[in-house]
Amino acid sequence: MAEARDLSMRLQTLADWLAWQETLHPSRIDLRLERVGAVWGRLHPELAPGRLPSAVITVGGTNGKGSCVAYLEAWSLAAGYRCGAYSSPHLLRYNERIRIDGEMATDADLCAAFARIDQARAESSLTYFEFGTLAALDLFVRAGVEIALLEVGLGGRLDAVNIIDADVALVASIGHDHAAWLGDSLDQIAFEKAGVFRAGRPAVIGQRDAPERLRARAEELGGLPLPLGQAFDWTAEVGQWTWRGPNGKGYGALPLPALRGQRQLDNAATALCALEQLSDRLPVNPAQIRQGLLRVKLEGRFTVRPGRPTWILDVAHNAEAAQTLAENLASYPCTGRRLAVLSLLADKDARAVMAPLAGMIERWHLGLAATDRAMGLEDLTGALADVAPAAAAVPHASLDQALAAAAAEAASDDLILVFGSFMTVEAALRSLIIAPV
Repeated sequence: MAEARDLSMRLQTLADWLAWQETLHPSRIDLRLERVGAVWGRLHPELAPGRLPSAVITVGGTNGKGSCVAYLEAWSLAAGYRCGAYSSPHLLRYNERIRIDGEMATDADLCAAFARIDQARAESSLTYFEFGTLAALDLFVRAGVEIALLEVGLGGRLDAVNIIDADVALVASIGHDHAAWLGDSLDQIAFEKAGVFRAGRPAVIGQRDAPERLRARAEELGGLPLPLGQAFDWTAEVGQWTWRGPNGKGYGALPLPALRGQRQLDNAATALCALEQLSDRLPVNPAQIRQGLLRVKLEGRFTVRPGRPTWILDVAHNAEAAQTLAENLASYPCTGRRLAVLSLLADKDARAVMAPLAGMIERWHLGLAATDRAMGLEDLTGALADVAPAAAAVPHASLDQALAAAAAEAASDDLILVFGSFMTVEAALRSLIIAPV
């Protein structure tokens, strides 16, 4: 106990705590639940294992999970419910990961939570992500939230958020990503993602062509599958859309979501299905649904920064997300050229990310992210040459240089697309070229 108090005295700032957390555990990722579950039990022994005092919606998937959390948060706030939302990674500040009533956790609250977790962990080591997950859960309990939204960081079955039993679990989509941890086949990835489903509870599936194993695994676990296109669906009209849910319930004349792209209607419909499963406990009326759709915000998902030139920011970093990005880009008007600023992490499939956009970009600025996990410029240029041999590409030693070069080159009617990772979008937001909102 004295050692823990000494640590709390030495780690005075949020930056201190985060830097220390990155050195505590031998692995950046450790997909096991025993350690984090045991620490949670010691941190809040008054709670039954796997339970929070609030309603819980766990959100997983390869793509779309951040959007689903954003919709659920917007609706909960519109309805006046005290809402806790946990998501990752962040773009500009670590505090973005934990929000209560739409407000980021303060440095002081995070430091206090980390100190409590450090005392509760005893001799157990925790990863950076596990510390963050426990801090979110601890702060949600202390704030008395009525609904907790927990976004899976990696996979599902062995992700730290899965120490909590969800009242409703949602898997937005299944795609290829994190192969080293989740496997190469969609069936294996589906098995891992389905680990958030629980017996006797709704298992919402937000992908029309999801691998059959996702639904099969939900049924094996005793969950109640609700797949998009069967249990619920949407239809679009001019400037609005209609949602049809289980048991004949529906909402008509809904405004198009503030988040752009047709895929966002799948995400919104999926999130709405999850929310409706809690309607006996947390009812939301049509006016609040409409309000949430108009107010929802999520940086880095085809975020358009109007101006001359136009900047578009997207965190797309796998094949499926890149395909969605290409569809959105094709439908966005541009009278000039399309330029791209791209940086990827080394574990990504660069060819799969570049291919959907290869025929749409007139000039590529390839940058090196400021991390030892970054994909090298030789690999980036080689991948682009494979998918678009005639592409005009310029490698840059840093992302800042790539962003500055694109800005200097662009004419007023051009469009600059910044994509490839959260770090890529973060660099754009931090640069002097684009001021954060």
